[in-house]
Amino acid sequence: MSSSTRQKVMRHLDLVGQLQPALHQPQHAPYPDHVDNEHYRAYTRSAHDVGGEPDVPIQYEEKEEEIWELNTFATCECLAWRGVWNAEERRRRQNVDVGQTIYLGLPYYGRWLMTAALIMVDKQFCTLTELVNKIDEVKKRHDNQ
Repeated sequence: MSSSTRQKVMRHLDLVGQLQPALHQPQHAPYPDHVDNEHYRAYTRSAHDVGGEPDVPIQYEEKEEEIWELNTFATCECLAWRGVWNAEERRRRQNVDVGQTIYLGLPYYGRWLMTAALIMVDKQFCTLTELVNKIDEVKKRHDNQ
């Protein structure tokens, strides 16, 4: 990859970062003729939309799913089967709504777990306190094994 392409990618990511709420720079609703192509692309890019983006080569490795990943998948499928959510809702919440930091910072099934917890609380299947207490209970049970 040429350095000029890498520099373009870094400028793009920097611009996207400036437009994120955590590092937001006030834009005061600019007129359309004040939004150039680079800004338009940064405004419309979501964290999971990386298809076709230039990147450095990575080595592909086959990976067996770990037990927690298989359990997460089964739990989430059961939640869908019981009507807690549908596949599109899950995908949107775990890929689109999370933002770039969480999308790139959590493992794939980690985002599934986070999304399951958020939806269970948001839809009032449990309270946040109940969820935290259950997590503590399971941790203690695991620590005693």
